[in-house]
Amino acid sequence: MRFIPTLRSALVLLPLTLAAQPAAAARWEFQAGRSYMDSYGANTAFIEAVFAPHPIGDTRFSWAPDVSVGWIDGRDVARYNGHRYTTGDSIALLAGGVRLYAGDGDEWSRRFFLALQPVLHTGRTQALSSVYEFATTLGWQGRRFSVQIRHISNASLHEPNRGETMALVGVAF
Repeated sequence: MRFIPTLRSALVLLPLTLAAQPAAAARWEFQAGRSYMDSYGANTAFIEAVFAPHPIGDTRFSWAPDVSVGWIDGRDVARYNGHRYTTGDSIALLAGGVRLYAGDGDEWSRRFFLALQPVLHTGRTQALSSVYEFATTLGWQGRRFSVQIRHISNASLHEPNRGETMALVGVAF
């Protein structure tokens, strides 16, 4: 498996990146689910750290730094065998960006978030054909639980651009 050395690098870099942030302020989540490309599913998992939110001026909006390491399993789609980009490779990802929140304190709207992250990953597939991608996540987070829909693609900067769309369930620590 070609992605293992890069995944090891990502797992080493994540703690070093997080060491610069106050550890007590981090929300750690383990997320798992299914990712789909052209209706073909694959297992996926992420470890994500979300740090303390910061207000955006005098508004009711805030943002929080967000770092994640993830993995999307490969899938065998026969019609792509023999193409330059196939679907069989598993992908390791490293992403960092922000989670955006609306509302104050324990307000119901504060549980919903929009996350935006640039992504670096290993491999190239029909879904993720460049080394860089962009992740957009819409989700809800409770105290120890989260649900989210995430889409990762390169915004048509490189073809093919099928992207990965996933449903994730998370447990927070």
